[in-house]
Amino acid sequence: MNNHEIDYQLHGDDMQFVEVELDPEETVIAEAGSLMMMDDQIRMETIFGDGSSSNQGGLMGKLIGAGKRVLTGESLFMTAFTNEGVGKKHVSFASPYPGKIIPMDLSEISGKLICQKDAFLAAAKGVAVGIEFQRKLGTGFFGGEGFIMQKLEGDGMAFVHAGGTIYKKELGVGESIRVDTGCLVAMTGDIDYNIEYVGGIKTALFGGEGLFFATLRGPGTVWVQSLPFSRLASRIFAAAPERRGSKGEGSIAGGLFDILGGDRK
Repeated sequence: MNNHEIDYQLHGDDMQFVEVELDPEETVIAEAGSLMMMDDQIRMETIFGDGSSSNQGGLMGKLIGAGKRVLTGESLFMTAFTNEGVGKKHVSFASPYPGKIIPMDLSEISGKLICQKDAFLAAAKGVAVGIEFQRKLGTGFFGGEGFIMQKLEGDGMAFVHAGGTIYKKELGVGESIRVDTGCLVAMTGDIDYNIEYVGGIKTALFGGEGLFFATLRGPGTVWVQSLPFSRLASRIFAAAPERRGSKGEGSIAGGLFDILGGDRK
């Protein structure tokens, strides 16, 4: 094992958090802001990049590792949690929105996982968090943000999160599926991945779906989410009342507005 070997336990159903058990001197890395709680004698440290051995080649190696995270829209920094006590200690990380946390043992999937750029939550120290450029022109020109995805490499545990219900799909050799680009969570490194345009102008404009599908071809494993956060956020935004106008008489929103002392004029 090149990565720290950590134990874990998932808690909850639709608002999950993962509790990681650390032996003395074991370390887990996580996105800044994902911490929920931790035992005493656990040291928190802000680090450049992911702290993996591939990013320890001096200052330049650390800057390159951190720069990869910037390309995926993440912070330059991550947080490392190390058990400095004499016994087992626990640290917990929570999802940023309703959904599921998916534990991934990278040693069981050939040491590589490709996921959406905002799916990574935490991992054992030694897991490299990088970027995956798609080689095909269709992906490059039409994939939008999907052109750059996160790449997790190593032989330890990693945790990714997604919205709604998570469906795991095994694809055989030559078997393919098409997935809404926002619903794709993760896939193993052997999946052939591309973005395809939705044929038919009527379908594109009036079908209620996006203009592009992710086409995934096996062999390999794919994880799909039923409720992407972007879809949830757009529905909430669309349902929000106007700043000036009806505040929803008799509704929950209207009652809250009254409590806060708002003016209904």
